[in-house]
Amino acid sequence: MPEGPEIRRAADGVEHALKNKTVQDIYFAFPHLEDYEELLKGSVVTRVDTKGKAMLIHFDNGYTIYSHNQLYGKWYIRNLYNYPKTNRQLRLALHNEKKSALLYSASDIEVLRDEEVPEHPFVSKVGPDILSEEVTADELLQRMKEKRFYNRKWSILLLDQGFVAGIGNYLRSEIMFAAGIHPSFRPIDCTEDQLMKASEAIIHLMKQSYKTGGITNDLELVKKLKAKGEKRSKYRHWVFNREGASCFVCGSEIEKTVAASRRLYFCPVCQGQGDAVL
Repeated sequence: MPEGPEIRRAADGVEHALKNKTVQDIYFAFPHLEDYEELLKGSVVTRVDTKGKAMLIHFDNGYTIYSHNQLYGKWYIRNLYNYPKTNRQLRLALHNEKKSALLYSASDIEVLRDEEVPEHPFVSKVGPDILSEEVTADELLQRMKEKRFYNRKWSILLLDQGFVAGIGNYLRSEIMFAAGIHPSFRPIDCTEDQLMKASEAIIHLMKQSYKTGGITNDLELVKKLKAKGEKRSKYRHWVFNREGASCFVCGSEIEKTVAASRRLYFCPVCQGQGDAVL
């Protein structure tokens, strides 16, 4: 499933293609949305927001298209009516005089009045979006100390979209490594310094992943590894998907476990005592 940084990058592409342009044609694959085609045709896209893994396309007539990519959804930005060759099913298409924004495979699509957006079941419950909102490390620190989050294992908490929007499986492992937090720890088990390191890691790694297209490793180290001819899979992350490889910090072997039915990677030395390594 694409995580927050990937959805924000997709939203940038949709916004670049559609913002301040008139929708000349629109297509919904689902019959219950077909009546909105005439309603939205002729309107102007004003902006494209994200809320974690959800995308919100706003129009000047007071309506918003909500979409969630889920596991398989994918956006394509193409020249007008130039559809890609794919076995995916087209679910939503927006066309202006030059570009087409095409959403394939996603099944979670709704049209809402602007005033309905904050009350949407997903939007109303999701936590702050680091990539679309101004969120400080101090604000995240205080959030970690709330009763609903304080006693939950980090390995579970970081996947909870109600805690922070957009964190998925690779970011979960990377954030815990950067903060030196063992997967078995809870916020209540951590020192104030560890909690601040976690807050800073959430913000830094989400923003870096967004800017770099998914790289969470130290960028200077990435440059050195690329210069040696290493493949992207070898330098992209600190620990995620690196089971059996050497930790870039201490040289220990990266281990793999399962938490919340999903794979998780960590360094038993750097994260053994919960001491921040970065």
